[in-house]
Order: sequence, then C-alpha cells, then structure tokens
Amino acid sequence: MFKKIVIANRGEIAVRILRACHELGISVAAVYSESDRGALHVRYADEAYSLGSGPSDETYLAGDKILGIAREAKADAIHPGYGFLAENREFAQACQNEGIVFIGPSGESLETMGRKIRAKSNMSQAQITVIPGSDCPMDNKEEALRTANALGYPVLIKAVAGGGGKGIRRVDRGAQLFQAMNVARAEAKAAFGNDALYLEKYITNARHIEFQILADHYGNIIHLFDRECSIQRRYQKILEECPSPYLDDTTRLRMAGVALSAAIAIKYSGAGTVEFLVDREKNFYYLELNARLQVEHPVTEMVTGVDIVKAQIRIAEGEKLPLTQKDVEPIGASLVCRIYAEDPENNFLPSSGRIERLQIPGGPGVRVDLGIYEGYAVPIFYDPIIAKVIVWGRNRQEAILRMDRALQELVIKGIKTTIPFHRWLVNNQRFIQGDFDTNFLEEEYFQRKREPGDSFQELACIAAAIRAYQKDQKEIDHGI
Repeated sequence: MFKKIVIANRGEIAVRILRACHELGISVAAVYSESDRGALHVRYADEAYSLGSGPSDETYLAGDKILGIAREAKADAIHPGYGFLAENREFAQACQNEGIVFIGPSGESLETMGRKIRAKSNMSQAQITVIPGSDCPMDNKEEALRTANALGYPVLIKAVAGGGGKGIRRVDRGAQLFQAMNVARAEAKAAFGNDALYLEKYITNARHIEFQILADHYGNIIHLFDRECSIQRRYQKILEECPSPYLDDTTRLRMAGVALSAAIAIKYSGAGTVEFLVDREKNFYYLELNARLQVEHPVTEMVTGVDIVKAQIRIAEGEKLPLTQKDVEPIGASLVCRIYAEDPENNFLPSSGRIERLQIPGGPGVRVDLGIYEGYAVPIFYDPIIAKVIVWGRNRQEAILRMDRALQELVIKGIKTTIPFHRWLVNNQRFIQGDFDTNFLEEEYFQRKREPGDSFQELACIAAAIRAYQKDQKEIDHGI
C-alpha cells in the first residue's frame, strides 16, 4: 500500500487528489512553481517542494525535476492529475525505471493512445467506427492541403499529443489551413511539449459524449456510464452533465459496449474516458481514449457514488476492482460548471489578480472543487480554471435549478469570472430542453453578441426576470 504520493499538478485538481489521498491515509508531497508558492494545494500538503520559476516546460512539465523530488521525498507513487505530464509516455516510463508507480495506464498504453493516429488505426482494426482523417502526422504543408481537400471541408487540425481543447483549429477552406496549422502547432508545443499535428473530418451538428471506464491489472473492466460534453467554447468544455439527455437506452448500451471494447483492444488499465461524436441520426464515431482523469469526473461520481480518484489509486496499488458492472446503478442527474478566471464581456480574456472575497455555495446536492481562497493571487501563466461547481438532482430539471441556485450563491470578487455566463447558460431554454450540439454556444451566445444592440447583460437580465416571474407565479398558484 502506498505511504506517500507526489501530486505532479496544481490548482483544483491537485486539491481534489490530495483530499482523496488523505482519506486513504496516504501522505502527500506537493510540487509548485514559485508563482504557486501560496497555492491551496501547497497549504494542504504534508510536504511541498519548489520546481523553481519559469514557464510550464521548466516547472510542471519538467519530469526530471519531479522525479528528483519523488526520490528526495521517498514517495511510492506520482499522481499526474490531468494535463501536464498525465499522458506523457516518456515520463511514465521514467517513473517505472526509478521504481516509482505512475498512477495511470502503462507506458505502452500511453504510447498507443497518445499517438492518436495509431490509436485510431487500432480501433479500426477492432471494427470500431472512427472519424475519417490523416493516417500520419502532417509535417508537410502541401501534403496537409492535399489531405484536407480529399477529406472535404470543414476539417479539424488536432494535436497528436492533445487534450483539453488545446492545439485544435477548425478550417473551412484551404486558404485558412497554413495559418491555422502554425497557431495550432505553437499552442500544442506550449501545452504538451509536442507540436505534431494531424487532420480529421469535422462532423457538423454533432454531440460530444464520453464514457468513463475503470480497468484493473487482472482483466476486469467496467463502465460508469456516459457524460454529455457538447457545451464547448473553442473545443474547450464549459459545462458537462451525467447522463446525456440525448441518448436513448439502446444507443447508450451500444456505446457502452464499444467503449469497453476500445479499452480491451489495447489492454487498458486504470481510469480512462472513451470519447465519441454522435450525429443527428445517433450514429456514433470513436474520437479518442483519454488515458487520464477528466476534469468533469465529479458528475459521474455524484450519479454513481464511485470515487474515481480513489479507484485510480487502488488500481495502481494492485488491487482488483471491487465492483462488477451489475453493481453500478446510476441515480439522478448531475451537472458541473467549470468556473474560469476569464472575462466573458471581453471575449473571455484571462483575468488575473487577488481574490478579495470568496463565498462558496452549499446545501443539499452541491459540491465545489476549487483551488483558490480569499487573498489568493490568481496567476496568468496556467489554465484559467479556478473552480468547479457540481450539483446532483433527482432528475435533470432539479439539477439545473440547483445549479442556478448554487451559481447565485457563488461569489468571487477581485477578478473577472465566468459565473454570469454560466447563469445565462443554465437559464437558456434550448439548453433546458436539451436541444444543443457542439455549435450551441456559437449559435446562441457568440452570434447574438455580434448582433447590434444585443448584449450579454441584457440576455442575463431577461433570463433572471423570467425565472423570478415563474417563481412568483408558482407561489401564487400554490397560495404561498
């Protein structure tokens, strides 16, 4: 059993993992860049080690530094969280060489799934339908142009080592391709240390739906059902929910079977997520297998009662899965809003500064994962997510109403955040009715923002007024 784990991450996910470790009786060693010296995960850890100053590739992406800290701390394992080194095959292999457990899939699985083109080929060989795309990295621009023309526009440029919406650009015509590749390549290099790109056909009006899986080292594997991830901005998820309001029972069962087959095909172990795009006829296409913990994992935990982080750790310790598929019975519905330090009124530009006031929502069915506190200075160097508001309800309607209430109670002063934007979102009638796809925000929010005389504040005020009117009418009808 592990006695000490190094958490090779920062922010709210580092705090989330730290809490799971402490509940398992495991000591935690945190790492931090100098700009994160006062961060919450540093305060809560049993030990903390500096990675020095500098950009991510000199701190949280510096695998040699983190391994040196793990040796110094006499740690048994390293948990990478998500992003940074979470899907880095070389780092996972280096951990194994040092006799330190990497809490994640094997280096072989990461090699397969991290090379997304090879992964798609493996899925095709396993008779799993994949999205058409290039069969090798696009190093030559002329070759990329020929491939894009053959696929037909629109196409997506995607980072081979990508994740979290980084290194992705949509291209609608050939004249845009080269510039979009340059931007995607630079973004991928900064985020993952790898600037390789590939092309994929863009499926219009698609839903983005994923399945959470858990697999141990003994061939046991289960799924924890689905998550709806179609509410996105620039390919970055903003709100997720479990279960998807789009799937019928038959499609859900078929997709779950394919998700398990995809993991079995590569002998996967640990926690992972199989992602799909689903079209209007409910045909679904394998997108990728994310070999790590997902940002949105709490909605699955709320609905199934399974602690995914603890399950990761126990699998890494060599335990067998304590659950079979029959033991997993989803109850109710859950939503998560990712709260970003961004200004929605200024094209979602990052916002840094000191948190002057923080009020956290509570009550039945509300959970908040965060990495900030009053007085904390939000840096500008990293992903701007600062908190996640997660709610559970007996059904989707109750969950949406509870989320609206929780967002009303959440107060973060001193910086700009996406709280007002999320309030608009959960009061939008198309969203409430489940009538959306990955283009939803472009159609409902950004397009209206571009219309003369329209503004985000007006939309938010209208939504709030309608909700207040509905509440008053309900009270009158019940004689309250």
